[in-house]
Amino acid sequence: MNIGITGLNANDNPGPGVAVIRALIEEFGRDNLRIIGLSYESMEPGIYMPDMVDAAYQIPYPSAGTAALMDRLTSIHQQENLDLIIPNFDSELYNFIKIAPWLNTIGIKTFLPTHEQLEARDKINLAAFAAKNNFNVTEDHLLYSVNDLKSASDKLGYPLVIKGKYYEAYVSNTADVAQRSFYQLSAKWGLPVIAQQFIKGTEINIAGLGDGKGNAISIIPMRKLYITDKGKAWAGITIEDPALIALAQQFTSVTKWKGGFELEIMRDANGNLFIMEINPRFPAWIYLTAGAGQNQPAVLVKMALGEEVPAFTEYKVGKMFIRYSWDHLVDIADFQQFSAFGELAVAGLNLIK
Repeated sequence: MNIGITGLNANDNPGPGVAVIRALIEEFGRDNLRIIGLSYESMEPGIYMPDMVDAAYQIPYPSAGTAALMDRLTSIHQQENLDLIIPNFDSELYNFIKIAPWLNTIGIKTFLPTHEQLEARDKINLAAFAAKNNFNVTEDHLLYSVNDLKSASDKLGYPLVIKGKYYEAYVSNTADVAQRSFYQLSAKWGLPVIAQQFIKGTEINIAGLGDGKGNAISIIPMRKLYITDKGKAWAGITIEDPALIALAQQFTSVTKWKGGFELEIMRDANGNLFIMEINPRFPAWIYLTAGAGQNQPAVLVKMALGEEVPAFTEYKVGKMFIRYSWDHLVDIADFQQFSAFGELAVAGLNLIK
């Protein structure tokens, strides 16, 4: 199988791409896969990992629109004969969903939600979505300018969680810190920025996979054990909790979600579950699902290629992941090759040992 994968970055806010590739290799074997890295920037580490990626191609930023993406994918497909593409960034999903019918006509499968599903769970629409479907969410306030922070803090109080439109969140205990967070996130991700009520409790994430018909094929809940300053899990452990399974099943049922998703949950001191975010793709910790016995990326591939897959009923509780940093050394010539031409035969790299 020739599979295109995005999300190959691996900074302190890592993309899911490398974890998705690891899960696919574990299920199908390296010799049965040709992994094509689809990258936006030349500094994404996954580009230079020959044990994971066979070839890498630069694709246009989502802001370039669907025509530019289609032109680039046409060229890549002519060289690589892609069977499937798995997008792993929130910001690119709109374009990939829009061109999914065209991709199918040229023989490239996808397994993605609809635009309506994507918009319904968006951060700026989360409150309305929750009210319609009887979910608990924290109060929020949309910030279109720094002046909106005053009304947000009057309504929600401090501390405030200041969140980017697509990624990143910071807990702000004072107005000065909230303003700095607003400027940083608006410059990086655009407007609106979201101010969200802070709830003290236990942070839990749920990785799920829906079949597009209202059924949850896989659900893996994970409790965060170590959290970065951006609120990202750097370590976590699978847990057993029927309430979390039921919540993910309810989300899948009411949305008829198709593809991978992540629910970010806060459990308060009274045991109430609040949905903080709904991410419309696999999380960066998705390899944990393979270790827990429900390999979600592999199952997505099978469903995208038309296979009927029954829902999982069991997973391993107490399976941990601990993320780490690794200094991956490559030759400057390979970096220059990708930067200049947007293409690299990764499998042929002579890595520095």
